[in-house]
Amino acid sequence: MNSTTLVLPTALVDTLLHLARRPLETGAVLLARRAALSKGGLRLIGVQLIEVTEDAYLARTDRKLTIASDGYMTALRAAEETGCVALWVHTHPTEGGTPRPSRRDKTVDEQLAGTFAIRTGSGLYGAMIFGHREGRLTFTGHLTGDHTTVIDRIFVVGERFALLRSFDSTLPELPSLHDRHVRAFGAEIPRVLAQLRIAIIGSGGTGSAVAEQLVRLGVRYLTLIDPDILSDSNVTRVYGSTRTDVGRHKVDVIADHLHRIANGLHITRVIGTVSQQHIAQQVVGADVVFGCTDDDAGRMRLSRFSYMYLTPLIDCGIQVSATGNGHVQDITGRVTVLHPGAACLICRNRVSAEIAAAQERSLQEQSRLEKEGYAPALPGTEPAVIAYTTATAAAAVNELLERLAGYGPTPPPSETLLRIHDRKTSSNDQAPTPGHYCADTDPLNIGDTARYWGLGWAA
Repeated sequence: MNSTTLVLPTALVDTLLHLARRPLETGAVLLARRAALSKGGLRLIGVQLIEVTEDAYLARTDRKLTIASDGYMTALRAAEETGCVALWVHTHPTEGGTPRPSRRDKTVDEQLAGTFAIRTGSGLYGAMIFGHREGRLTFTGHLTGDHTTVIDRIFVVGERFALLRSFDSTLPELPSLHDRHVRAFGAEIPRVLAQLRIAIIGSGGTGSAVAEQLVRLGVRYLTLIDPDILSDSNVTRVYGSTRTDVGRHKVDVIADHLHRIANGLHITRVIGTVSQQHIAQQVVGADVVFGCTDDDAGRMRLSRFSYMYLTPLIDCGIQVSATGNGHVQDITGRVTVLHPGAACLICRNRVSAEIAAAQERSLQEQSRLEKEGYAPALPGTEPAVIAYTTATAAAAVNELLERLAGYGPTPPPSETLLRIHDRKTSSNDQAPTPGHYCADTDPLNIGDTARYWGLGWAA
């Protein structure tokens, strides 16, 4: 059977854990938006949990509950109005108990499936059971209807990230080559890394360094996206490249190199840019995205995507200011982490809407508009040095590790600046601008919408 990931913001996970710890079984309906995957299948994004009201319980103990239909009909109406899938949720509250469905639970599923699918208009019925063990949420879940699938992963998104596996999941074995990682983080973080699905946008100096570090840390599911072929000047920065690779696509150069490092890799190679809709669709389904592109157009789209799909974006930038006669004035690396509650790249003035729009025009049209004074001149080729791109990549990978392991300050800053020239590092945080898309919590603007990623696309 196929599997599905449910993405939940930290606040919803905290609420579910609170419900699971109550002494009596508790019922609720979880509303989730769809995110269709490019190769088929579905990802669900949780947006609201509606508890069964006390007066709707007909019977309730620590082992079973019975509710009147009024207990879920309000939630089904809300699901229909917001285009959500409705998942029936209840708890098995015993500490350390199993959240597997009983025979009675399966009977309830049969009774509710048709009503949920029809009343919401989604054609789907979902059911999840939550428990708790040693302070952590446990679960099982499934979908039936238009998609029949097991919900076997919950990816938790917030200031920090977590991957929860279904109670019935088998833990992956840890090869001995990760012994030093286990000594640093324990066994859980390496296991999570082995199951994360990560997309890297841009396969140049920064992107290739991020990819190699991730694979050496144990990441096994990667999507690499880049439109370019390797030039001779790229060989000085792109990891795994040699002079014999000049003329090959960067994603192929890097993917072949990574396969020589580790066994069991699952790498999707995508030639194109996220300014193309069919390429952008390849990003949906990633748990975390690394933005390693050097164009504002790509950054603008990834910034919007991060909030619409509750997918953390770790965006990297590096700027080397030099006179060209051997005098370096400034070297600054930037790592910005986007997640619910943090400001986007636009609010931070890390991208230019004008330059982004110009980058998506044809070269002929852009040249004409520049001459007529209607478009900004695009920046030329910037200096790039492997020492600085690698340092920025390492800082970006550190953000992933820290947000999984939690060894840094609380709350973690959402941006780090590496002032390499004067050997200083600083960090900052910024809240979303009220009314901007990064502050929008309307379920209708989460997941797949009529305007894909909420944006227009070239034909």
